[in-house]
Amino acid sequence: MKTSLRLLAALLLIAASGIHAQQKPVVIRVGYFPNITHAQALLGRAGGQFEKAVGPGVQIEWKAFNAGPSAIEALFADAIDLTYVGPNPTVTGYVRSQGEAVRVIAGAASGGASLVVRQGAGIQKTSDFHGKKVATPQQGNTQDVALRAWLRANGLKPREKGGDVQVLPITNADQFTLFLKGQIDAAWAPEPWAARLVHDAGGRIFLDERDLWPNHEFVITDLIIRPKFLKEHPDVVKNFLRAHVELTDWINKNPSQAKQILNQQLQKETGKPLAPEVLDDAFSRMAVTYDPIRSSLVKSTQQAFDEGFLGRTPPDLSGLYDLTLLNEVLREKKARPVQ
Repeated sequence: MKTSLRLLAALLLIAASGIHAQQKPVVIRVGYFPNITHAQALLGRAGGQFEKAVGPGVQIEWKAFNAGPSAIEALFADAIDLTYVGPNPTVTGYVRSQGEAVRVIAGAASGGASLVVRQGAGIQKTSDFHGKKVATPQQGNTQDVALRAWLRANGLKPREKGGDVQVLPITNADQFTLFLKGQIDAAWAPEPWAARLVHDAGGRIFLDERDLWPNHEFVITDLIIRPKFLKEHPDVVKNFLRAHVELTDWINKNPSQAKQILNQQLQKETGKPLAPEVLDDAFSRMAVTYDPIRSSLVKSTQQAFDEGFLGRTPPDLSGLYDLTLLNEVLREKKARPVQ
């Protein structure tokens, strides 16, 4: 009798453990930056759209970063599963992992970066950048590569390559402080930092990066994922993408309301909202989109390779994109699939 009771107790314990395991939520850890070029992430955080889309059996953990390379390191360290990030860190992560660690599953934003010069820096034309100090958010990030490619195209070189332009990788917030103090001459910055340098620090836009690209379109933010998570949880990822697409459409149809919510979330994230004129100006130089604009990433990859960030042979990007789930969502919504 005692043996039977012990056996029954053991079976009940196993059954209870199984029920507990079934009830354990899937956790998806999502990276993003407190920039308006990550608008879907910020609005989704504010309104809980992603949580609603993935359902009660899935828990989302949000993690903020300053720039792309840090987000990629977190992806490598298995600290996040999915992140909004720029194209150059995306490609660097893909190449470093030999195609194992990164897949692009959607775009997020186009445009939204500018070269801003300080009024007292004496910069009126391209050749005036000789001997100047120019900041970017982080070495090897999307704006850093864009600056270095632009310098090369205009016959200028960073100091470490025998030139006289000092390229300084500095966080966006510190760029702003140094700009105000006159300790840097220019910055290649994403929005809203470019607009803040203009409106709050007396800067002037020397170059809107959109002017360098066909149709004024270039990807500044992609949505990427660990392939292992994508393989194990396709339904969760598809639901997340559904919210991403719906937020993209809503932002484009309701820009005024979107900017208001976005600013409230930026205040929560950074402690300070943007002035309305800064937010309007920043939004005027970018577009929210779920199209990853693959052609621009191919070009920026060549630029990163030319600048020595991607090894000795041009990378093969044939396995970088997996837009299957995104296009399933778009077809369900009777929208045109992306390539």
